[in-house]
Amino acid sequence: MPPPAAPTRPGPSLVDRAGPPALGWWQRTWRYLAAAGTGFVLWVAVSVELVEPVEAGHGSEALAGGLLVVDGLLGLLALGLLPLRRRFPTAVAASTAALTALSAFAVGPAALATVSLSTWRRRGRVIAVVVVWAGATALYELVVRHNVPGLGTSVVMTIASAAFGVLACGICVATGYYVGARRELLAFCRERAETAEREHVLAAERARAEERTRIAREMHDVLAHRISLVALHAGALTYRTDLDREETAAAAAVIQDNAHLALGELRQVLGVLRAGETGAAEPPQPTLADLPALLADAEEAGTPVVADTAGLPGADRAVLGGLPHTASRTAFRIIQEALTNARKHAPGAEVRLRLAGGPGGRLAIEMSNGAGGTPEPAVPPGAGLGLAGLIERADLAGGALEHGLTPDGRFVVRAWLPWPS
Repeated sequence: MPPPAAPTRPGPSLVDRAGPPALGWWQRTWRYLAAAGTGFVLWVAVSVELVEPVEAGHGSEALAGGLLVVDGLLGLLALGLLPLRRRFPTAVAASTAALTALSAFAVGPAALATVSLSTWRRRGRVIAVVVVWAGATALYELVVRHNVPGLGTSVVMTIASAAFGVLACGICVATGYYVGARRELLAFCRERAETAEREHVLAAERARAEERTRIAREMHDVLAHRISLVALHAGALTYRTDLDREETAAAAAVIQDNAHLALGELRQVLGVLRAGETGAAEPPQPTLADLPALLADAEEAGTPVVADTAGLPGADRAVLGGLPHTASRTAFRIIQEALTNARKHAPGAEVRLRLAGGPGGRLAIEMSNGAGGTPEPAVPPGAGLGLAGLIERADLAGGALEHGLTPDGRFVVRAWLPWPS
């Protein structure tokens, strides 16, 4: 029979791993002032209690003066130990609590040290300090006060004073536990926020990498087509010796044009693998030639689209056929993603699409939508990764993309793509 497993101890909390937060000068100052002020008030109260019997002729002036001096010195000593409370929390708390046996002034510093120790929430250490505090209170009530002439020491007064001391200690412990729990909660929330931020950055990087890979796949067919044309016409020039000058020049021009187009495509996109895991070829990627079908699908899905092509030459959407394949494909993906986002986050809202530009300049795309109905619960909240991928895609195509809210509350996506003549 195997021996029983040893009990596992809980791991350190976030506060234990990171330590208590650093304090600014004002945070340290007001703590010391509170401890010194509390101690001074209690010292004045004890002074009044010791001076009254002396004035009435029932006490010893030398003894009262000596007790007050010792009280003040021990209180200052306790105050001087406070800067060490973070490095040696148990020792400082126990020492200042022990000094309260002879010093009322030390009660203020002892309270601060006990609160500081309790923030660590170590039950054994806290109980030890509470025992020291209770013992010091009993010593003061049963020994010190009992041996001072002229001080009344009734049982009720002794019990009341001891109960007050224990209550004050309990309040300090409870305060420390609350502060420690709050610190740990804040540390936990901070760690979660930092983790979420790191995960969001990694997700955005992953989305950009996936977009680059997707563009690379698309580029394979484009380059293969261009290069095959170059090889075909170069082979014709090699084997055809019966071509006249004009035919040779025409074949060379075709080779030159396709070489330039291939280099242009290679500069704009990252290029790609075409087959998936099954080895099947991917279907041709959609371009702006498929825009009418995309808008019709959006209308059927309940997202009305108002297209404005007044900024195109002749306000004719057909001129978009002159766009390079890469720019046309990128523009289609931008419009598609904007429609998807509008359908997810503002169902039923009208989407406005504006296309402008011309050859020799750039194509401007602007899509905007207002607030719509309540998003469906099944739709997960967007993380902006689709737009992050589009920013990467637009940048690789030689353009730019931006998105955000307008002052009137509409969400806008704007993109600019090159449109060579």
